[in-house]
Amino acid sequence: MIAAAETEMITAGETVIIAAVKNDKNTQQEIFMKKILFPQVKGMIHGGDYNPDQWLDRPDILAEDIRLMKEAGVNSATLGVFAWSAYEPVEGEFHFDWLVQIMDELYKNGIYTILATPTGARPAWLDKAYPEAMRVSKAGVRNMHGLRHNHCITSPKFQEKAGILIRRLAQRVKDHPGLILWHINNELGGECYCPLCQEKFRGYLKEKFNNDIQKLNAEWWTAFWSHTFNDFDQIDAPMAQGEGSIMGLNLSWKEFTTWNMAQYITFEREILKEITPDVPVTTNFMHLYPGLDYHRLAKELDVVCWDSYPVYHNDYEPMSAVAGLNSFDHAIIRNLKRDQPFMLMESTPSLVNWHPFNKLRRPGVHRLSSVQAIACGSDTVQYFQWRKGRGSFEQYHGAVIDHLGRSDTRVFRDVADVGTVLKKLEPVTGSRIEAKAAVLFDWSNRWAIDNLPGLSKDKKKYEMTCCAQYESLLRLGVETDVVAVDEDLSRYALVVAPMLYLLKPGMADRLKAYVEAGGKLVMTYLSGYVNENTLNFLGGFPGDGLKSLFGLFSEEIDTLYPSDRNHAVFGDGSVYEIVDYCEIIRVEDEAAEVVATYQDDFYRNTPVVTRKKNGAGEAWYVAARMDQKGMERIYAQCLEEAGVACSPQPEGVEYHVRTNGEERFGFWLNHTDEKKTVTVKAGKELIGATDVDGEICLEPYGVAVVQFS
Repeated sequence: MIAAAETEMITAGETVIIAAVKNDKNTQQEIFMKKILFPQVKGMIHGGDYNPDQWLDRPDILAEDIRLMKEAGVNSATLGVFAWSAYEPVEGEFHFDWLVQIMDELYKNGIYTILATPTGARPAWLDKAYPEAMRVSKAGVRNMHGLRHNHCITSPKFQEKAGILIRRLAQRVKDHPGLILWHINNELGGECYCPLCQEKFRGYLKEKFNNDIQKLNAEWWTAFWSHTFNDFDQIDAPMAQGEGSIMGLNLSWKEFTTWNMAQYITFEREILKEITPDVPVTTNFMHLYPGLDYHRLAKELDVVCWDSYPVYHNDYEPMSAVAGLNSFDHAIIRNLKRDQPFMLMESTPSLVNWHPFNKLRRPGVHRLSSVQAIACGSDTVQYFQWRKGRGSFEQYHGAVIDHLGRSDTRVFRDVADVGTVLKKLEPVTGSRIEAKAAVLFDWSNRWAIDNLPGLSKDKKKYEMTCCAQYESLLRLGVETDVVAVDEDLSRYALVVAPMLYLLKPGMADRLKAYVEAGGKLVMTYLSGYVNENTLNFLGGFPGDGLKSLFGLFSEEIDTLYPSDRNHAVFGDGSVYEIVDYCEIIRVEDEAAEVVATYQDDFYRNTPVVTRKKNGAGEAWYVAARMDQKGMERIYAQCLEEAGVACSPQPEGVEYHVRTNGEERFGFWLNHTDEKKTVTVKAGKELIGATDVDGEICLEPYGVAVVQFS
């Protein structure tokens, strides 16, 4: 949406900023940043979880690991993720010499350390001595020792013991030249229902509702079933055998769990920052994790990362669909801190041990998946794990080094190949994605929809619906961000808001302002039904003032059985299939144009797709779950009218562009087992080190990365 009239280069440490400014009375500014996450490391990070604490009795293996890391092009190792017992085998007895020796050897060999705080799992002595540190289940039962995240993050005793260890650890390694990043805990998640967490939840509610219990009752509609509260002390978390019928309570508990986890991250981060203020901090997120709002947690971190384990080679969808979901995940994580690269913290070069069917990656797929992460904005490719453990739960989880202990394996060669590729992609380091479109994705909205007592129990599919819109834009060759509802939308020509059931305060005003300023907004069925406490808007949906934006209201919504079908008929006679949901809408503003109508059922010939001009922009409403070809038709029209060129690629080919403000890097990824031909402008293909201009043939599962000046 922004046309550059002049540029200015500013150098600030390891960040190069090129500002493009539009010279008119409505001046806007778009910032392109070249942000190098780790200036100590030349180029991309390549490495992963390394657990030398499990091999301290085998110095020969530890020495061999370093030799093999160098052979594989590894320049980083993540240490200590689950090393509490090795650091503190008995309470108050600390052992860090082994860690420092490993870090020294790694650094001597050009391998940097990402160091985890080992609080993702506790030693048995801690749980035996302080059982209050273990979680209480939703059924109200105190857990026993075991598994991973079995600790109560609210527990003063757990925080005391964790704090002592983290402080001692940070003090011991604070001056080590190989330390480049702190990794807090590991794959944070879960809930605790102990009395301490319950009391903290009540305090959270008091603050949220300004200590006004009647306000809470009104927002939660507690008069239903006579569940009115007289005092905050009467409120319990939604226990398995307790209150679960108040949607506002259920949502507040979910939001509290994120708030509480953010406080815990802050607890660890502040210790680390006190001792090592210049070392950045992260923690690893997971695939569409339903338990925590990553938009909120990311605010406590310097760098964002996630663990990617796509279900490649399954028997129920094409490989391109698996890759599309993985790309959607990358886009969510990337946009948690959109002005810098993210990190792929964990992946596997072969297989996992926890999918329903643990399939090996086929030849070429590890390179393809790794380059996809880079294409989507990562500056790292990392693994879980470097060497397979001999026993316990993950002894058959994929790793770079198998129990064979050899480097002449297919998996090791694939990893070494990625190490070589990453060196060739060094010019890409620090660049970022420049998107023209955005899909809105919100955790509170997700929780509210999942807990919605209506429609179809198993067909709500909010996350997959958002992903489908992202994939449609990807097929059109349009770079797309996946952003929070409170993100600045002015940089996007097109914003898609699927199933925006819950409207947070100010959201409707932001959407109206975006459209009036010239944006194209596409909103769907089930939007604007409830406020931030799941209280319905009155006067028709979409509520909170959005009816005037679209010039319509929803009168009813019909849920279709899996065998039911309806169809949307456009003005030119083209027809697109509809499944799952049909809203019956009534257009009441003559400025709203009916673009398509229903073909079937008693509501045939009534509107299903509308558009309405507002100010300089336009608001589209799609009242049914229409197939993606129909949605792509709408998106293509919106983008064309907005002056954004689409670049559709061959079926199964994914396309991205990264930029550092001066140069652009085009990525083509072939997610099929057939050769594909793509058309490119003149540039240099970095992996093959060849000049290209015109067509490139992508081998099955092949990739191409072209640098344009």
